Amino acid sequence: MSQHAPRMLFATALAVAAVAPATLAAPAVAADNGTTVVSRGVEIPEFYNPPATLPGANGALVRTEPLPLGVGLSIPGIGSLPGTATRVMYRTTDNNGAPAAVTGAYIEPHVAWNGAGDRPLVVVAPGTMGQGDQCSASLGLERPITFNGDTVSVGYEDIGIYRLLARGVAVMVTDYVGLGATDRLHTYVDRVDGGHAVLDAARAALDVPDASVTSGSRVALYGYSQGGGATGSASELAATYAPDVNLVGAYVGAPPADLRATAEGIDGSALVAALGWTINGLAQSNPELRPILDENLNQAGKAALEDLSTACVADGIISYPFQRSSSWTTTGESLDDIIEREPEVRAIIDEQKLGRLKPQFPVRLATGTEDDIVPHAQSRQLAVDWCRKGAKVTYKAVILPNLGDGLVTNHVTPLLVDQTEAINWVTDRVKGYATGSNCVTMPIQP
Repeated sequence: MSQHAPRMLFATALAVAAVAPATLAAPAVAADNGTTVVSRGVEIPEFYNPPATLPGANGALVRTEPLPLGVGLSIPGIGSLPGTATRVMYRTTDNNGAPAAVTGAYIEPHVAWNGAGDRPLVVVAPGTMGQGDQCSASLGLERPITFNGDTVSVGYEDIGIYRLLARGVAVMVTDYVGLGATDRLHTYVDRVDGGHAVLDAARAALDVPDASVTSGSRVALYGYSQGGGATGSASELAATYAPDVNLVGAYVGAPPADLRATAEGIDGSALVAALGWTINGLAQSNPELRPILDENLNQAGKAALEDLSTACVADGIISYPFQRSSSWTTTGESLDDIIEREPEVRAIIDEQKLGRLKPQFPVRLATGTEDDIVPHAQSRQLAVDWCRKGAKVTYKAVILPNLGDGLVTNHVTPLLVDQTEAINWVTDRVKGYATGSNCVTMPIQP
């Protein structure tokens, strides 16, 4: 590694944050009993401790409270810019069919809605934030930058959120299952947990005190990377899980549609920490994985997973850059090798794959042609799979030069380059404008 590598890695970590073992030992858990959870020196507000009993309906609010925005402006006689935020906790159903508490934030924009119909809603599914509760997107709205020497967390999703609010669109941000909520570990990139959390966020927004959105409001979904996987999953599950939500479109950016292919891209990169979050999350949802992990992970691997269970994305980039998963195993095999020889693990990974169900509303799928972290080929394949099922897909290949293998730059830059076009597309959907599909061009699309 060159003498400039540590500086480059830190810069990469902050760049990702500015835009974009718990499996073997239980995470810190708190019920709604006044217990204070501290994650890497950050005190998590007691609001995030779920109660012992949750409401019976998916999307039902558990509690709300005012959420002070860390970046905003209060003008006497006019109000707050970009809007008034409310911290929320709501109920969803997890991958095992059990109730789960999810936190997030609803923001009522100060800007008036100038389109037809009631004020619309966009549910934002955040990209990779990490696995520690201090990394949650709702806390990122309150504390845009957290840096205490033990953790670095930046609310990079705030940029897109504020741009949507500036158009008069109400925004609901989900923290996902277990990110923020202190009762369990975050089930990172779990297909069902992510999709359900997004859909139930739309339901919960309707009951937020003083929210102007109604059951007639058009609803769109917006997500990139982990968020793209969650909006992609929600697009597939909506017809059966949330037919009551008035969905009109979904932006599915750089989705990790095939976790095995994505793991191959991440292994040995600056973001190898995401492998740890994936393993931790899958073991949270599938406890039968734990004996297999115990058998195959060495002490370094077990220590890495435990450490990563409380880490944010910048922490992971700084602490585990360019490591190979083979250094975490007892045999020196890669995690992909272990998946290949363990049928039970292979089945769990296969169950996570997107593309087997048809979205019933328009989707816009964008992927950078040089993306090597969430590999371009598997994202493109999702568009192909949906097109073959007859879905209305707008596919966007973001063509850029190679900006550095394994550095995360090939993954982050398309988000920035494509963001205006993505927000325009989402805004057009909630305005009620029709859209077509470019599926017919897929054979010639990169």
